[in-house]
Amino acid sequence: MTSAFLLDMSRCIGCEACVVACKTGNELPIGRQYIELIEHTSGTFPNLTGGFQNQRCYHCSDATCVAVCPTGALFKDDGLTRLNRDACSGCGYCVQSCPYDVPKMSDGRASKCDACASNVGGGGSPWCVTTCPGKALKYGDREEILAEAHQRVDTIKGRYPNAQVYGETQAGGLGLILVLPDDPETLSIPADPPPTPASANLWKNWVQPISMGSTAVAVAGLGVLGVIARRNHIAEMNEVEGSEEAAVAAGDGSEGINDA
Repeated sequence: MTSAFLLDMSRCIGCEACVVACKTGNELPIGRQYIELIEHTSGTFPNLTGGFQNQRCYHCSDATCVAVCPTGALFKDDGLTRLNRDACSGCGYCVQSCPYDVPKMSDGRASKCDACASNVGGGGSPWCVTTCPGKALKYGDREEILAEAHQRVDTIKGRYPNAQVYGETQAGGLGLILVLPDDPETLSIPADPPPTPASANLWKNWVQPISMGSTAVAVAGLGVLGVIARRNHIAEMNEVEGSEEAAVAAGDGSEGINDA
């Protein structure tokens, strides 16, 4: 099954219950969070409209962060983008490459939502979904999430003529499907995020494995050279010992002749 989140921004009231639940449930230290609510105002005075950008991981199918990660700390699983912080080298490539500005560095390693992998794996739900009072959040099979997102957009079209589903195709299809009451730019969301550069995929799929293979060959080569050097050293020592024994034997013979 390919899983996904539904985030209905027409129902988000900015209460930050998801932010608190995420921090508490994932036991995040002070200064680290996976969800951030950013208030936005659009329009021209006095015709202003307000809303919230619920900033979190978009779980791109074409995930640039995964493509550039040199250690495999970022990887795809069940359609979502996971992070194994223990494997993170702290290079910061994911921070620089994400079109949604999601990963952050914390304590020298990358930090981002991993869709509450441990909680969901144990039969639970993501903490943010469990807590949302306005039912703006939902989690489940991606196809079902997409169907509900389109239903919700049809329902709110009367109030929000520009309402739309976001995430169906962007970045290869997102694991975060949004119901937007207006164009994505009004919430500072890129309408069409750029695809993962070919150079990143080339580096990930070819250069990095080759360089790792070269390193392995070099290490193996050093091992072989070490064995050869050790054998040569043993042979030299045996030769020296043989010469010494011959010299001693010759000395013993000379002493016998002189005595005679």
